[in-house]
Amino acid sequence: MAIDKKTVEYIAHLARLDLEEKELEKLSGQLKEILDFIDQLKKIEIKDIPATSHILPINNVLRKDSPKPSLPINKTLENAPEVKDNFFVVPKVIE
Repeated sequence: MAIDKKTVEYIAHLARLDLEEKELEKLSGQLKEILDFIDQLKKIEIKDIPATSHILPINNVLRKDSPKPSLPINKTLENAPEVKDNFFVVPKVIE
């Protein structure tokens, strides 16, 4: 796919980039290479290849989910700067 300097200027304008002439030349070449590579990828037959989310066979190691006793209220509130009726007291943040 051909990318000319005018197209790169337009894209740079949309992205609010101020590019010099030398940068425009370089970017137009790089964008052409990227789009050519994408065209190559489009030609690959992938119909029989299963979808993957990761290149390596990774599995999560999960522990069994079992209930445990909670922390006692007095221990939970032990270091609280202020407590009222078994709750933390925090400053009001809504104006």
